[in-house]
Amino acid sequence: MIGRWTKGALIAIGLCAGRAPAIAQDDLDAAPGTMSLQVTTDPASIACRKLETVGPTSLSFRSLRLTFNDDFDEHPLATGRWVPHYAGGAAWPEARYWGGDGSDSKRKTSANGEQQIYVDPRYAGRATTPLGLDPFKIRDGVLSIVASRTPLELKPVLFNNEYISGILTTQGTFAQKHGYFEIRAKVPVGHAVWPAFWMLADDGGWPPEVDVLEGRGERPGDVVMTTHWRIPSTQKIQSCGFDFTVGDASHAFHNYGVLWDEDRLVYFIDRRPVSDIKVPIGLDDPMYVIVNLAIGSKFFPGVSQVDAETPSSVAFEIDRISVYQIDMAQAQR
Repeated sequence: MIGRWTKGALIAIGLCAGRAPAIAQDDLDAAPGTMSLQVTTDPASIACRKLETVGPTSLSFRSLRLTFNDDFDEHPLATGRWVPHYAGGAAWPEARYWGGDGSDSKRKTSANGEQQIYVDPRYAGRATTPLGLDPFKIRDGVLSIVASRTPLELKPVLFNNEYISGILTTQGTFAQKHGYFEIRAKVPVGHAVWPAFWMLADDGGWPPEVDVLEGRGERPGDVVMTTHWRIPSTQKIQSCGFDFTVGDASHAFHNYGVLWDEDRLVYFIDRRPVSDIKVPIGLDDPMYVIVNLAIGSKFFPGVSQVDAETPSSVAFEIDRISVYQIDMAQAQR
């Protein structure tokens, strides 16, 4: 979900389209305590590539054990695992996150041209008491992050944002270095709709950024997986990512994940590798996860500004978010 600060410095070095492998959806709804993934074995020879075909000799297995899992059987804010706003690197008084002028900077990324504000029941905006707005709905073990048009009477207290929506992050509650990070979700579509599951460094810096999944709302079936990093000698931001076609992504659950190994990042759709990249410089610190539904963008192709075609309400449906650590004892055998 590129950069909480800017997209203008982006240098795209590898964006192209491909069709993701199809796989039956049976048995993909539960997070096993342990599992193995097939990963590529030759990261030193590549900078960033899409894996159209991979021979068996270029694959090995990584054994994994579960370290974090939320099946969303209860409201996400009831567990203490999730925070409904950005924290970043700033040390703010706790009250600043829940309302007052300036609090909106932790509840949207203005540099992206976003037109929503992320709310939760405690958030007051410019009001003196919480507004009680809840974009998080739970039904049958599925979390829906719902974006909807801001009620006219609330626009002044919500900084005149066109939409209200939700974000969940684990900054300060869970972060991990290396491992496999996965979401099982349906990817919503619609004009100006921008869902994402991504990762940032727990120290609050940017980049690096790992975008495990982004949806281009105006291009149904198009999902994006991207890595962003900074070149120390020039301070320029570089990015490499790929678009994949998952034809039923908006109405069927699929698994989207990334394996962060010591020397490579491997992206997966339904646990099959679809792209990889040698770990870029600066990807050194534990990372936390973010899931959100933004509305509107100035820079992200396939997501435009809000207009009359933008749905009045849209939901990002999430069955599960899971994180695994690499079992190094198994990997070294």
